[in-house]
Amino acid sequence: MGLVQEEHSSTMDSDATAEEDHKSNVPSKWQWEIVWERVAFAIIMHIGGFYGAYLFFTEAKWQTCLFTIFLHVAMATSVTAGAHRLWSHRAYKAKLPLKIILLTFFTMAYQNTVMVWARDHRAHHKYCDTDADPHNSNRGFFFSHIGWLLVRRHPEVRANKIDLSDLFEDPLLRFQNKYYLWVVPFLTVLTPIYIPTLWGETKMVALFVCLFLRYIMTVHAFFIVNSVAHKWGTKPYDKSIKPVETKLVSFLATGEGFHNYHHAFPWDYKAAELGGYLFNTSRLFIDLMAKIGWAYDLKSVPSDMIERRVKRTGDGSHPVWGWDDPDLSAEDRKSAIVN
Repeated sequence: MGLVQEEHSSTMDSDATAEEDHKSNVPSKWQWEIVWERVAFAIIMHIGGFYGAYLFFTEAKWQTCLFTIFLHVAMATSVTAGAHRLWSHRAYKAKLPLKIILLTFFTMAYQNTVMVWARDHRAHHKYCDTDADPHNSNRGFFFSHIGWLLVRRHPEVRANKIDLSDLFEDPLLRFQNKYYLWVVPFLTVLTPIYIPTLWGETKMVALFVCLFLRYIMTVHAFFIVNSVAHKWGTKPYDKSIKPVETKLVSFLATGEGFHNYHHAFPWDYKAAELGGYLFNTSRLFIDLMAKIGWAYDLKSVPSDMIERRVKRTGDGSHPVWGWDDPDLSAEDRKSAIVN
């Protein structure tokens, strides 16, 4: 999940060919090839974001502050409920009005087209933490957090192996894919700058608060899923993989921190077994959309299937309610004192 992706989707086929052509020339130890224009972009956005944070607390009108928070929540939800759970994993289906809303805010979020985002995310799941994974966490915390966006891809990244035929069948996604670079200046830049002028905000404050600060808030909320949620936490569902469970990430990333569960059951629209709406606001949004009929065919995982997976591959950290809970390990049962 992340920043400005490596390339626009119109270059997907040519990139795939380049990856295949260079596979035979992969060095035994891959060297990062820094793309300096991406580094410059990241530096500018972060400097602007820090200044925006200063203005948020010192000069911005309260309406501007609320508008920035609204933009962050709306765009974060468009990533999680839209690009992630709807389009990348097909965890539920959406009616046209919901698709338009999600696609509009996702375009505003400036995380590339849905097709590019979903392609990279599907590759991440299929080849998780290998050289074929775009943000392989085995290359270090910084690389999986943001570094993967600042360098040329490893030649073995297998994005070209991912089937996107279902996405190309969607006319809305084809429209975004074709006109993305034309729409971004209006939705991503001009809209958050000019709307605050309606309540008397200056364009400079709106630029740094509603654009720069909002952007940095949103991308880092999802960068931590690739980095933190692959490093510190528990593995109650599958101890053989790096993704972990962490409630802090879930809170900051609108429900994306139940990552060990998500990698075990990527088709579950909740992306979690448990946890209330506080730690999974994306689930709340999808449930609300289902109530009004805009979301349907919500896919989830039966409890007995989860129980079997926990027993087979879990690390023993799955919560238990007491003595007769089937998740209580034989070792803990044997070690318990019964008088």
